[in-house]
Amino acid sequence: MPAASPTAAARVHIACGPCSGPAFRLSHFQPWRGLLALIAMMGMVVMSNSPALSAAQSSAQGSAVETGAKVLARSGFAMLSGKRVGLITNQTGRVGDRHLVDLMAEADNVHLTAIYAPEHGFRGDVEAGKKVSGRVDEKTGIRVFSLYGDTRKPTQSMLRNIDVLVFDIQDIGVRFYTYISTMGLAMQAAAEKGIPFIVLDRPNPLGGTYVSGFVLNPRYTSFVGQYPLPIVHGMTVGELALMIKGQAWLSGLKKLDLLVIKLEGWNRALRWQDLGRDWVATSPNIPSFESALLYPGIGIVGETAVNEGRGTDGPFTRFGAPWLDAEKLAQRLSALRLPGVRFEATVYKPRSIPGVAANPRHLKERVRAVRVFITDPDAVEPLEIGMHALAFLVPEAQKAGVRKFFPNRRMFHLISGDGRLLRQLRAGWSGSRIIASWQDELARFKEKRRRYLIY
Repeated sequence: MPAASPTAAARVHIACGPCSGPAFRLSHFQPWRGLLALIAMMGMVVMSNSPALSAAQSSAQGSAVETGAKVLARSGFAMLSGKRVGLITNQTGRVGDRHLVDLMAEADNVHLTAIYAPEHGFRGDVEAGKKVSGRVDEKTGIRVFSLYGDTRKPTQSMLRNIDVLVFDIQDIGVRFYTYISTMGLAMQAAAEKGIPFIVLDRPNPLGGTYVSGFVLNPRYTSFVGQYPLPIVHGMTVGELALMIKGQAWLSGLKKLDLLVIKLEGWNRALRWQDLGRDWVATSPNIPSFESALLYPGIGIVGETAVNEGRGTDGPFTRFGAPWLDAEKLAQRLSALRLPGVRFEATVYKPRSIPGVAANPRHLKERVRAVRVFITDPDAVEPLEIGMHALAFLVPEAQKAGVRKFFPNRRMFHLISGDGRLLRQLRAGWSGSRIIASWQDELARFKEKRRRYLIY
């Protein structure tokens, strides 16, 4: 692919980290210093220390949405011309019907030197929590380094021949989904090496207005909760990168050259079903948008002695246990008239699915369960569904004589982000009371995040 003309490159929409003083240096992009200045004058560069950040342009629903990867590829990878590029990506790094790796490898002006794979691997076929091995991509011959094996942060030896590090992964907007932890650690590694970090932005499938859950208590910081975010944060990965740096949530980022290639045509009211795009499984147990949408709430339910649909064709769309009175629970949940969903009792037997769910809870047992059907995707509040379900499940488990309803209390705390949820459930709090308990901290978070919103 020939180098792009300045006219084509000028269509690249960029948001930068704080762009004054030593925190932002264009020396790595010296040929494009004048171009970036021109784009800034046209209002296409948004800086995180500018009031314009919260007033970024948005588009009407139904407009074509283009990812940051598509915008960059359309420019002929102009800002990467002549650079040795390291790309953090997985199976979701698509540009139309092609993978970004293939497009970069074919570009004459870009030297794609290394690929870095997060949890689940470069191809997204490794089960949750399992180590990912390094390898060589058979199609391109490019080395793939694992960021979910012996290390979760790129080592300086992994970055030896890299001039710029690029992140392009489809996230699902939930704090305990680990791709955003990988992003932050990679930002740290780039800062340590003194190279730029570029985020190719992608839509938040849950949209940008729904925000919910406890804000992470620093006591429970881990790879499934690395930042003081609520469980559902309502931000794109680009916005999160700006906030991670701006709030100094990780050390050593002050001088990081951070750029975000913005989405085109996306606004905060859009959820995935509004985009007209096919879903690419973001991990083995998120095979559909339906699973992604229900994941925040049913994912937490799955940290109890309940099967959350792993070992079925619909992970996170159902939950149950052999001891559960599913008919009664479905009726109680239905009586709440929760928006965008309906509930039905069902029965299934979780099966072993290699690479997806080798040993799901209640394997081969007859699980009496509640199936969650989505009737209006825009209205669904998935975390609230999970809280109401847990509030009903705890006393039912006690009546059934379940001795360890919370089989791994530490992990339950890490996923929920605080020890309060377990205490509230054991004290018999209703789902509504639990939800009310996080509203004050949620309001403070929303105010804090405002300056980092670019849509």
